[in-house]
Amino acid sequence: MNQRPKSKSPNSSSFFTLSPPNVKTLILFNKMARKAFLKPTLLFTVLILLALFAFLIISPFKDDSDPTRFDIQEKRLNFDGQLGVKKVRVYMYDLPRKFTYGVIESYAKARNGDVLKLKYPGNQHPAEWYLFNDLTRPGLERVGSPVIRVVDPDEADLFYVPFFSSLSLVVNPIRPGGAVGPSVEYSDEVMQEELVEWLEDQVFWKRNNGWDHVFICQDPNALYKVVDKVKNGVLLVSDFGRLGRDQASLVKDVILPYSHRINTFKGDVGVENRKSLLFFMGNRYRKEGGKIRDMLFKLLENEKDIVIKHGAQSRESRRMATQGMHTSKFCLHPAGDTPSACRLFDAIVSLCVPVIISDYIELPFEEVIDYKKVAVFVDSKSAVEPGYLVELLRSINPERILEYQEEMKKVKHYYEYEDPDGTVNEIWRQVSSKLPLIKLMINRDKRLVKREFTEPDCSCLCSNKTGIYTTL
Repeated sequence: MNQRPKSKSPNSSSFFTLSPPNVKTLILFNKMARKAFLKPTLLFTVLILLALFAFLIISPFKDDSDPTRFDIQEKRLNFDGQLGVKKVRVYMYDLPRKFTYGVIESYAKARNGDVLKLKYPGNQHPAEWYLFNDLTRPGLERVGSPVIRVVDPDEADLFYVPFFSSLSLVVNPIRPGGAVGPSVEYSDEVMQEELVEWLEDQVFWKRNNGWDHVFICQDPNALYKVVDKVKNGVLLVSDFGRLGRDQASLVKDVILPYSHRINTFKGDVGVENRKSLLFFMGNRYRKEGGKIRDMLFKLLENEKDIVIKHGAQSRESRRMATQGMHTSKFCLHPAGDTPSACRLFDAIVSLCVPVIISDYIELPFEEVIDYKKVAVFVDSKSAVEPGYLVELLRSINPERILEYQEEMKKVKHYYEYEDPDGTVNEIWRQVSSKLPLIKLMINRDKRLVKREFTEPDCSCLCSNKTGIYTTL
């Protein structure tokens, strides 16, 4: 009789002895092991492939001129990452050198400077340099830009003409007595005419009668001799003071900020260290709308805690203006020879509330900036009434001044040309917004019969010259 085997104690030395596995168990174990090994291996392989693909796209060892690389960049940059909107494509003309770097060389030569440095001189109309420099940067450095530069003009929505028109205007320095400097062989008028002659030979200029071209003429006198020949294009200007009703409008063109000429205020909002009520430093006697300056001088020069000084531009005057604006609550901005000036933007970056007395002023980037939150507006008629302006400013309490300053802090990057998302990007955003109107005008031109008008036709929507007054 078979006896039942005795169970073994846990303390038995044979407790860990395993019976030989059967074939099914081995197969199952092998499958599980392979799955466990394949999961991390597969994941690692995918990661390696993604890294290799990214490296090929942005490889620093590939030349920027490689058309394959440009195509990849275009596919990635052609759409706004946040909005998914296709970017406007800009073709920048490769103008003859005399219209760009040649202007810088002529400017330096007229002042006995180093013509080899090719450094654009600092001035209050630098937009032409910053836009030119922006479009010459490599594609990957322009990822945040609202426009994409294309190298094939057939692909372009807009054509940028990078003539340094504002610098060209001042190549010949004015000497005491009104005589020009030694570079009398340079003629800005000749340069303007030669630019138009060059453009008129270009097939893309003739194709759409110039509607899809963009011109930089930030100085109010820039391109003055040929503006009638380029007025169909988008004009980038500081104001409309020297332009006719049939030459420029808010609908067609873009208002640019001057470059501020004094240092940005680094402190915080506050009125404790701003002892002066009102500050102004500039030329007392101006022409046209600027005649109001002399009247304001007479009204304000003897007022308590108001600083109003006559002074021309110089390094010392900029130092004094910086100190004055940084220590004043309000900064006066009367009209000059034209409605606008760099003083307004000096005030904003100083957190000194601008007091704008300029009835026909146009301001940059009003689509995104509410200037009533930034500045005090006073019409010219009220401003020259004895006591009116001083009483108005004294009635504004410190809390309201702080609100102005907080708003200026929010928007002052729009006036910084070197800010990565500052003036340059906003200019391109504004230019891009004109594209639907440009296409409308191009299509409209194709079907119109030539007509003669004594007044601008309905396609010209002009700037604010209605005589409407705005006050605080």
